[in-house]
Formats: sequence, C-alpha cells, structure tokens
Amino acid sequence: MTETRKCKVLVVGAGPGGYVAAIRSAQLGLDTVIVEGDKAGGTCLIRGCIPSKAIIHAAERFESLQQHASEGGHMGLSVASEPEIDMAALVGWKDAIVERLNKGVEALMKGAGAELIKGWATFTGPKKCTVETSSGTVNIEAENVIIATGSSHIDLPFMPCDEEFVLSSTGALDLQKLPKSAAIVGGGYIGLELGCALTKLGTEVTVVEGMDSILGIMDKEIRRPLEIWLKKHKVAVHTNALARGTEIKGKGASRKAHLTFEKDGEEQTIKVDKVLVTVGRSPNTKGWGLENMGVRMDTGGRFIRIDRQCRTNVPGVYAIGDVAGEPMLAHKASSQGEMVAEIIAGHNRDYDKVAIPAIVFT
Repeated sequence: MTETRKCKVLVVGAGPGGYVAAIRSAQLGLDTVIVEGDKAGGTCLIRGCIPSKAIIHAAERFESLQQHASEGGHMGLSVASEPEIDMAALVGWKDAIVERLNKGVEALMKGAGAELIKGWATFTGPKKCTVETSSGTVNIEAENVIIATGSSHIDLPFMPCDEEFVLSSTGALDLQKLPKSAAIVGGGYIGLELGCALTKLGTEVTVVEGMDSILGIMDKEIRRPLEIWLKKHKVAVHTNALARGTEIKGKGASRKAHLTFEKDGEEQTIKVDKVLVTVGRSPNTKGWGLENMGVRMDTGGRFIRIDRQCRTNVPGVYAIGDVAGEPMLAHKASSQGEMVAEIIAGHNRDYDKVAIPAIVFT
C-alpha cells in the first residue's frame, strides 16, 4: 500500500535533536511528521549517554560497596561479604531503563501531536522523501525539513569491531561478562568514561592514545585530576601511541586479543580480553538521499553546512545535531531542535556553540 502525506514540518531522525524539534513544532501548532528507522531516542538514549551513565552509576555503587567491605565498619557501615558483580544482570537493568525512556519519548511526541512514522526515509528531492514502513510505502512532501540523522561509531579499517574481542562503544555497553583486562583505543571522553567504569568494576585497563595527552580537547587543569585518578588506580596510559592492529590468539577460554601499537618508534604488544575502540564518530550523511537535496557540505566534506539558525543553503531545509558539526553532544542537538522549530513558527532565534557546556563523566 502506498500513501501520500503532506506536512508543514518533516523531521528525519528521532534522536535528542529530532524528537525535541518534533515536539516543539507540534506544540506550536505546526503539522509535524517525524521519521525514525530504529528506536526513538537516538544514540544518546539507545546506545550512548543514558546506558553508559547507568553503567557508570552502577560502577560507582560497586566501588563504594568494596570500600565499605575493606574498611570493616567505618562510619558504622559494614558489608557482610565481598561484593560481587553480575554483568548480565547489570546490562538487563540498563536495558530496562532504556526501554522505559524510549516509550516515554514516543509518548511525549504523540502527546504533543507529532506523527511518528517508523521506517527509513530516502529523499528524492529537497523536501520530498519515500519511507518504507512495515505496512507499505509513504511518500512525504514537506514545506520544511529538519535533518537530524545523527552519527555513527568510527571503525578503524585495520581493526574492525567484531563485538566479541574488538568492541565499539555499543558492544561495551552490552558485555555479559566482566573482562579481566581491557585496552581502550582512544583517550577521549567516551573511552575514558567506559574505561573508568570498568576499572571501578575490577577490570585491569590500559589506554592507548595517539595524541600527547588524554582528553586532548580539554584544558590541562581539567585533565589533571583524571590523570591523578588513573595513576592512583593503576590504569596504564600510553600517549603518542598509535594502534596498529589486533590479532586474536589462543584456544577456547584462553583466547586473547593481542593489541599492537607504536610508541617512540617501537612496536609494543599487549594481551587483553577485550579491546574497546573509541576513536570518534562520523555524521550519518550517506544512504538516505542527501545527494538529491542540493545541500552543501562544509569545507571538510563531513558535515552539512549551516548558519547560526541551522539553515542550509536550501530554503526551508535545516540540519541539527551531530550531522551539522561539532560538538557532537545530545544537549546541543536538543537546543538546536527547539530553536529551529521556533524559527519555522516565526520566532527570532539563533545559536552560538560557545554557550553549549560539556562534561566528562569519569
């Protein structure tokens, strides 16, 4: 069955930018359709911010229990036996949180009056797309389009993620068994947040970073407390070290990932249970017909070019969130989504990324 739908606002992608844009547009009385091919909530809710913070919170609780167990009644608090961690149960708890919030996002959009169409959108023109859904095809024509397609984990071509020994951040959030040892390739906030959580849970962690310091985009005054914490907790940190590849060696339960990296002109190899690759994210600009929209890219060709109001060069077409440039942060996308909805409704708004805060949950 084929259906044709016309609307005032079409939002593509129901992540933290897209669903906020859809909710605000509908609240302002604009006929709004939002298309999502996966689950509402995007990377932040499904496989990023929310699940990682759940695991980080559990790791902090576990570390606190261990401390009370070792202190033997300090502050009048005692733990009868050595605390244990059940990773499968922890992941199940995390998944339940994600599922509940996913349903909450869908309910918020419905309550505001935005129509959610589940399927993959393919653009045939600047403001026309085809969506393949489970019940048929929907052709959509919109007066205004908000592109909020997000970003994806970057795979290293010489070290692809198999999600068994070499993990993406997504795979790291679904571990069913706590590894005894792990190497983090990439010393940015994603790798360090997960690396610190694993350390608190009892994993021996090594960080391999190509730049001359971890958290390279942060001021040294911000980095210093974390560097002290990592040293105190015996986390090995190799900076100016370039990962070269991983080999899986051994048989059965003794199989290990052998990570090779180059530092000071010499190659070193470490054996670990898991390698976590966190070298950044890439905007989702392929596979949905962006090339048919006439939208210009930035000078590097990675991101959609926008102005202070998230307008592209095509009138009535906007881009928000990760697909429109750094910083790739969920709350930035939400701020832009709300702003664009209000601009379409005739309000006077603009955006300055200097006003967007950032934090590292280590």
